[in-house]
Amino acid sequence: MSVKYDKYYSEGPDALGPPTKILTDFLTDHLPAKARVLDVGCGQGRDALWLARRGHRVVGIDISTVGIGQLRDRAKAEGLDVTAHVADVETFDPDGEFDCVLFDRTLHMILDAPRRNAGFARLAGAVKQGGSCVVLDEADNIAGLLAELPEGWSQIWRPKAGFALRRV
Repeated sequence: MSVKYDKYYSEGPDALGPPTKILTDFLTDHLPAKARVLDVGCGQGRDALWLARRGHRVVGIDISTVGIGQLRDRAKAEGLDVTAHVADVETFDPDGEFDCVLFDRTLHMILDAPRRNAGFARLAGAVKQGGSCVVLDEADNIAGLLAELPEGWSQIWRPKAGFALRRV
């Protein structure tokens, strides 16, 4: 999978286009100032850069060395607070807690459901009390995930928009 995205990202710095409006609207309304955000599957940094430009502290992970390299270069050139790691959803060990853990069209790429759900649950567990875990994807891709999250989380679910949130 990383080879596919390395090639795709090599075609230009904005291969996936701008951040999704429904996501940016939601994050604008719900993130605290200077939030610490984990962007899972950040690629070239579409969401990570948008967040950092608004004063948030971002940690991004992706399996694409090309995407992470581009993100690091752009963040450095703009003086943004972004730390980017070549890392996998299943093995990345988050350093501390986050105000928000963001999965923007990432989870469906892990085809093995038990592995996907385990990686998701572990990273979603890095959300601090009062924080948010935001998943943006096709509703069919994520419906099974929502049933397996920890009890005690409140949920906002907008299946027609392909957007889901659980707040700790």
